[in-house]
Amino acid sequence: MNSPVHALTAALIERPSVTPADAGCLDLIGARLAALGFHLERLPRNGVDNLWAVHGGAGPCFAFAGHTDVVPPGDLAAWHSPPFEPTVRDGLLYGRGAADMKGSLAAMVVAVERYLTRVPHPRGRIAFLLTSDEEGPATDGTIRLMEYLAAQDIALDWCVVGEPSSAERLGDTVRVGRRGSLNGRLRVHGIQGHVAYPERADNPIHRALPALTALAARHWDDGNDYYPPTSFQISNIHGGAGAENVVPGTLEAWFNFRYNTEHEATGLQRDVEAELDAHGLRYELDWRLSGVPFLTAGGRLVETVVDVLETRAGVSPALSTGGGTSDGRFIAPTGVELVELGPNNTTIHQVDECVPLAELDALAVIYEDILARMLAHEDGNE
Repeated sequence: MNSPVHALTAALIERPSVTPADAGCLDLIGARLAALGFHLERLPRNGVDNLWAVHGGAGPCFAFAGHTDVVPPGDLAAWHSPPFEPTVRDGLLYGRGAADMKGSLAAMVVAVERYLTRVPHPRGRIAFLLTSDEEGPATDGTIRLMEYLAAQDIALDWCVVGEPSSAERLGDTVRVGRRGSLNGRLRVHGIQGHVAYPERADNPIHRALPALTALAARHWDDGNDYYPPTSFQISNIHGGAGAENVVPGTLEAWFNFRYNTEHEATGLQRDVEAELDAHGLRYELDWRLSGVPFLTAGGRLVETVVDVLETRAGVSPALSTGGGTSDGRFIAPTGVELVELGPNNTTIHQVDECVPLAELDALAVIYEDILARMLAHEDGNE
């Protein structure tokens, strides 16, 4: 590999850290940070590995956040090179996690190494929040790190999450927030019976479909300046006894809201339940809130990131709240200014995941510049 960023990315890809395994990634990163004078706290929980690392004891805190875990590679035969064997072809580095998000982690570490070589005693603090539980349930990762920080009365001021945000070229999209995610699992009760005697049965499919259709057709909102309209999607539906001549006794449906700041989760729950009640359904409904919407609408971090990308990458980034959920949902509610900035996301979670080598080098420069500018007012050496 031609640069420190390439080499570290490749070393991380070699570690098959499928959720929740870390496979030694945090050992590698931790050793690099310890050599720079970072204080390390390993915080394992239920098979998940977590790391809090901080350099400096006072002043505003700039944090990098990310995850070492990756999704499973899928069909190994479909890959043109083994997913955990970093391979370079035509200027692209291939391997599971190359873009999501081991390349970002490597760029962060190298950026901090370079910055501390220039400015060995910054007055502000530099921190890392890293987990191996972002791609999975996310119940024992970053959320536990934030609980630890709260218990220690440690506050973050700014945070850059290394999620692959870019759409076509590095830096063209920066995520300044995410939509909330609310999941529902509905079980509608009827009465099982013979299809030839419908008067003796109560078909839960017939009863549920009008209510589900009404929910799917409902206009929830128009979105706002930062968010698209709220989306309601039915993801799974099942009903039937496995026979053509049996009216089923139950129907199950799973659905999800991706919602914006025009709503709170409790209000969406009330609206759904009111619709189900209006259709006279007998039902059970379990809710799971994956994350509330968060937003960094402006502030010094956003302004700095935009300026750095215009200067270093020659792009004026779109400030987006699109995409799925991320661990930013656990960090942003503390009041920290947070953005997500990383490489191209075209191949994430796909066979032959890859990232341009030139993007990795550029990303390290961008991260270092952002860090330097954010700590500039706190550091007489800058």
